[in-house]
Amino acid sequence: MSIDTAVPHIAARYGFLGPAGTFTEAALLQWLGERQVELIAYATVDTALDAVRAGEVIAAMVPLENSVEGSVTATIDALAGGAGLAIIAEAQVAVSFSLVARKGSTLAQVRGVTTHPHAHAQCRRWLADQLPDAPVTFAPSTAMAASMVADGEHDAAISAPLAAEVYGLDELASDIGDRPAETRFVLISTPQPPQPATGADKTSLVLFMGQDHPGALLEILTEFAVRGVNLTRIESRPTGGGIGDYFFSVDVEGHLDDARVGEALMGLRRVCAEVRYLGSFPRLDGRSPVIRRGVADGEFHEAQAWLSHIREGRG
Repeated sequence: MSIDTAVPHIAARYGFLGPAGTFTEAALLQWLGERQVELIAYATVDTALDAVRAGEVIAAMVPLENSVEGSVTATIDALAGGAGLAIIAEAQVAVSFSLVARKGSTLAQVRGVTTHPHAHAQCRRWLADQLPDAPVTFAPSTAMAASMVADGEHDAAISAPLAAEVYGLDELASDIGDRPAETRFVLISTPQPPQPATGADKTSLVLFMGQDHPGALLEILTEFAVRGVNLTRIESRPTGGGIGDYFFSVDVEGHLDDARVGEALMGLRRVCAEVRYLGSFPRLDGRSPVIRRGVADGEFHEAQAWLSHIREGRG
């Protein structure tokens, strides 16, 4: 069942972290393919996810991590709090930056540049080489920076190539990033029954520690390790409840219906103050996990049958 049919009472509207022309919009368009839907831009991750909760959109695309700048903490924190949500898909976009300006502009006319701090961090070398005397002003997003250039507030912006098309600007220079980078995005909906396992899946969780004590993190990791569940991402974030009070945002290989993953979740439920399940979804890269001896579904089922026989006195 697709998400479109799973939520029939909502019109075919999808949200994304805006404004128009962001890499997030590009990720959503990539995921949608040929589907014709209404796209709605939201100013922040929180407002995009609140729109999902309120039923304004079927789902919303938001950034989760960048290969150079690391995790997007606004998304991690938003998924850890508030009414429950679910990750139903992931997308990945190669991040390519362009210097954009109003029609007819030249590089020699650029006296100042605006962009998002993450984009600036990834284009420092190019700016130092090509525009060493141009001050940089930060904007809420690269797309907003392009919009401000179109409105005449700045000479040029570092943005996604898509933003030049959206705001009718010229590209004065393309592919100006200091090194190749990618951003991973996740598509968020209201809680749904998990999609059927594909054999190449991820499961996303938020794990809240109980009282801090020596070995608390080791207890959490052990629940995965002893069942052969590989972590593909783990991030620690403060809960806001005080120094030393953390939660962990985790992605693991496997699906909720895999015995090893399900048993790991039961173990985590015993040692964590709270476990928030954020969904099982197909891996974008299609990579299947390596299942070591003793943790395949059949082996879990055989062990359970053996224990039942012992309890029945038929050992």
